[in-house]
Amino acid sequence: MSDAPAPDGSSARIADLIADGPTLSVEFFPPKTDEGAEQLDRTVDELDPVGLSFVSVTYGAGGSTRDRTRDLVVRLNAERDYPAMAHLTCVGSTRAELAALLDDYDANGVHDILALAGDPPVDGSPAGGDFTYALELVELVRGRGSQFSVGVAAHPELHPRSTDRAADRDHLAEKLRAADFGVTQFFFDPADFTTMVDELAERGCTTPVLPGVMPLSNPAGVERMAAMSGATFPADLAARVEAAEGADRDRVVVDATVELCRTLLDAGAPGIHLYCLNRSPIVLAVAEALGLR
Repeated sequence: MSDAPAPDGSSARIADLIADGPTLSVEFFPPKTDEGAEQLDRTVDELDPVGLSFVSVTYGAGGSTRDRTRDLVVRLNAERDYPAMAHLTCVGSTRAELAALLDDYDANGVHDILALAGDPPVDGSPAGGDFTYALELVELVRGRGSQFSVGVAAHPELHPRSTDRAADRDHLAEKLRAADFGVTQFFFDPADFTTMVDELAERGCTTPVLPGVMPLSNPAGVERMAAMSGATFPADLAARVEAAEGADRDRVVVDATVELCRTLLDAGAPGIHLYCLNRSPIVLAVAEALGLR
């Protein structure tokens, strides 16, 4: 993994790090409480020995964590040796609001953005805002200057609102061509990832896509997230995790995560993006087993 500075002396852009991969990165979410903030600070410190390639920070539905996301991204980007990538969504935001936020990121040295459409309101009310699709947000980021690198989301098992596989892949290929890289929703069958990459290649799209990997530390929580995202839930693995206790439980989770990551890397994945839920132990164990620390 490389953490070499970019030509202008700032941290390398994520697009460049992926090109030099394999990368190892994690996703954080902005904490809502003082206790959560203290836990995240401990996690960030505990992960220092890993030498992460970069981190990303989520953005609440409808921009509900906009300020917390912004503050966390700016702080991590300034304090750590790796770049921090800000998630940004279309839902509920105007062009002027998003342009101002991008300019603020630029002024604070944050130049990596994950452009997302965002989830519509659960009550069925209009989403609002000036944009509907992530591709429009990619175009906005591009318009703020070439200093930005921009990623987009990919769904190996198809977007949850997709009704046609070919159309889904056509749309994903178009979106990825406009971006520098992609990051996937979590999945548990490596064939879903490799099939997606093959289908994109058939469409002439070779933009690198990082697999997003979710350790099954909390089967009940992951099952809820899988239901919302359209991901297949690994019931057999969940049963093995639930049946184990203490260190044995952690071992089952780590072994399954490492096996998935190794298979993906062997298949040519440009890195691994771990959904760590603001906790460090599983990341540390996986990094050690993969030899990426």
